Amino acid sequence: MSDSTRDEGAPEKPRVPYWHLWTDAEGVSHQTRCALTDFDMKSMQPPADPQWQGTQTHDGATVMVTVQPVGWTGAWHENPKPQWIIPLSGRWFVESMDGTRVEMGPGEISFGEDQNTRPRDGRQGHLSGTVGSEPAVLMVVQFDSPPTLATPCRFR
Repeated sequence: MSDSTRDEGAPEKPRVPYWHLWTDAEGVSHQTRCALTDFDMKSMQPPADPQWQGTQTHDGATVMVTVQPVGWTGAWHENPKPQWIIPLSGRWFVESMDGTRVEMGPGEISFGEDQNTRPRDGRQGHLSGTVGSEPAVLMVVQFDSPPTLATPCRFR
């Protein structure tokens, strides 16, 4: 909504960036910079004041915290399920099959959806690991739903 069509005084909806690790129709993983933009201003539980809320899925989910030790590198692999990954402390990297390498730290978000890749030049899925001199502590929210294919930035 442009400023000219937005109600005067109405707060602008937030824009929350995330990286999407996805698989194309040829089985190659890629990373695309996307943004969550579908937010509604409402109370999570009245009488709490309204806040911006965006619901990204209604599927079953598992929430976990992982700690990658200093120097940890995971061999090339696919994410076990579609999953949000949010660094809580430390830094980590993700490299997709197309050669794109992204480093992330606390508060940055990635959605790992590189299932159904095909081996190519010794690579399949992604490579990931810690960056720097402290462990990477990651919150992971895995979904029971199947992955999409060739759909970058599917969350809004």
